[in-house]
Parts: sequence; structure tokens; C-alpha cells
Amino acid sequence: MLNKGLLVQIAVAYTVSAPIAYYIVKQWLEGFAYKTPMYWWVSVLGGFIILSVSVLTVSWESYMAASMNPVTAIKTE
Repeated sequence: MLNKGLLVQIAVAYTVSAPIAYYIVKQWLEGFAYKTPMYWWVSVLGGFIILSVSVLTVSWESYMAASMNPVTAIKTE
């Protein structure tokens, strides 16, 4: 359930930021004497890496919170 909300937020952020970043980087690269192409798969790979790290982090923290002994949490409060 936590991953679903995270996936939606990341998808919205990626769809908004990817075209903006493409435009800005394209304008920036035009100023160089030696031109280099921009490949679409680099952006997709970056989005996939961010998505993977985010899902793994949220899943790990959810597992750790679910497997924690509630008595320990009560004793520390």
C-alpha cells in the first residue's frame, strides 16, 4: 500500500520533469563546440534507477517496522 502511493508520486514527478530537463539540457549542450547526442534511454534508465531505489527503500523500512516488537516501542516511550 505504501509503494502504490510512492509509485504514483514518482510517475507524476517524472512525467513533469523529464520534458523540462530535456529542453534545458538540449539548450545547454548547444553552447559547446563539440556536439554530443542525447539518448532517450539515459533518461529512462535514470527514472528506473530512482524508482528501484525508492521502492526498495520503502519496502525495507515497511518490513522493518512490521517486524519490530511492539513491546520495545512501548518501553521506549
